[in-house]
Amino acid sequence: MKTTLLITLTGPDRPGVTSRLFGVLAKHALTVLDIEQVVIRGKLVLGVLLDCPESPDLTGIHRGVTALASELGLAAEITTGLGDLPRARGRLHVTLLGSPLTPAAIGAIAGQIAASGANIDRIARLARRPVTCIELDVSGADPALLRAELARAAATYGVDVAVQRGGLHRRAMRLIVMDVDSTLIQDEVIDLLAARAGCAAEVAKVTSAAMRGELDFAASLRERVALLAGLPASVLGEVRDALRLTPGAETLVATLRRLGYKTGIVSGGFSQVIEPLAASLGIDYAVANQLEVADGKLTGRICGPVVDRAAKAAALRRFADQAGVPVSQAIAVGDGANDLDMIAAAGLGVAFNAKPVVRDAADASLSFPHLDAVLYLLGIPRDEVEAATK
Repeated sequence: MKTTLLITLTGPDRPGVTSRLFGVLAKHALTVLDIEQVVIRGKLVLGVLLDCPESPDLTGIHRGVTALASELGLAAEITTGLGDLPRARGRLHVTLLGSPLTPAAIGAIAGQIAASGANIDRIARLARRPVTCIELDVSGADPALLRAELARAAATYGVDVAVQRGGLHRRAMRLIVMDVDSTLIQDEVIDLLAARAGCAAEVAKVTSAAMRGELDFAASLRERVALLAGLPASVLGEVRDALRLTPGAETLVATLRRLGYKTGIVSGGFSQVIEPLAASLGIDYAVANQLEVADGKLTGRICGPVVDRAAKAAALRRFADQAGVPVSQAIAVGDGANDLDMIAAAGLGVAFNAKPVVRDAADASLSFPHLDAVLYLLGIPRDEVEAATK
């Protein structure tokens, strides 16, 4: 095995450090194997791994690097070894979000990773606002086991953590399909309608139980819609105008569309409200229930089959087929029990401010009320999102 050199420079960053270091190294017969550079608040950490010839001029290399470091006010460390250690198999991305993100939380997550026998190869920040998000590249771990172990630590310290396979899997995502009520928007549309029909408390109670999975969704929806009988159809427009988008919803949709994603929404709500919302956001596909209207009033019935959890999964597959991508390249985002089937079917299932049954079933869970945090699960930094928006 050939001799290798690891050169590390640390200290105040300034323009030209990297070019000047390689100018010194260019005087010797060396081959670059790896480079890592990080700058945090003006402090530089630069590491270079080099393959040496059979008889390297170690004295000359050491003299040149230390002289440069002294001139630039940097600390230099040079160590020798044999060969380049291969990285362990099983590359994973661990995404950690907190507001605030405390040293105790990071310590607990890192400790669990180490206890599993895995190694953290790289750490980078993806966002500092509205939540702090860091991503860890981890090798040598089983994703299912690590996900379970980190979920317990995350719950203890009040942070979110997601574990995903590395490599091309995440970069291949091409479609995102979202629930609407309490996901894309902050409201439950049927609750807004019920408030105008004078049965808000009764409907809200049934809605909550259905989202927890305690009631059959289709039956509970018909029960709630029946209470709306006689409501003027004009109320649908009033409700549509009153909808509140979830913070970050517009940013999420716009950013993914810039990246070439197709977007879809599938809702247990109502098409008279959902379809105009989809059009205003530029969403490609939309499916929802249709309220029956007669003589300008709601009849208290739904036209056609109810969009329940099975229908949501079927819509996800249909959208994927229309987009020309496999379901494995789709992301599904939802919060209620009726989202479970599409979350299970998608390549990445995300629970967003979700009920416990959904959090337990999803690949990743987000508890902060910013929908664009989904972008961090795709490795997209906040700075790039803001730059594209501007």
